[in-house]
Amino acid sequence: MRCPYCGNDDTQVKDSRPTEDSNAIRRRRVCSACGGRFTTFERVQLRELIVSKKSGRKVAFDREKLNRSIITALRKREVEPETADRMISGVVRRLESIGDAEVTSEQIGQLVMEGLKELDDVAFVRFASVYKNFSKADDFKTFLSQLDADNLDDE
Repeated sequence: MRCPYCGNDDTQVKDSRPTEDSNAIRRRRVCSACGGRFTTFERVQLRELIVSKKSGRKVAFDREKLNRSIITALRKREVEPETADRMISGVVRRLESIGDAEVTSEQIGQLVMEGLKELDDVAFVRFASVYKNFSKADDFKTFLSQLDADNLDDE
């Protein structure tokens, strides 16, 4: 593993332990050149996923990008980081279990919206506003009225 401070390839693992949800291994590392300490996480990856964008472009799936967008939606909300991480792991597992190496950005967005709807209503609407590209206040009203109608149908 390359040191994030000096770029040296020679780093040593000082401590390894599973994360709370046991979906990853947390490793504390030390660089033999500069002495810098850093943490890495090792996760099981069932397959390499390719994301097909609306524009037709294809890019490698990036869990960190997914993580950043969800954390942004959850900013200043009372959701534990571990809960958010479990949701993200669940989305990734569902994507990997689709059985196809290529997934669409729409599939990812729908899974995230489902997960956020269960976690936090405000984060759900925040994410939806970006995902569905809201451009004016009426877009929020329309979305929320559809959400209310869907909730009434579920009852």
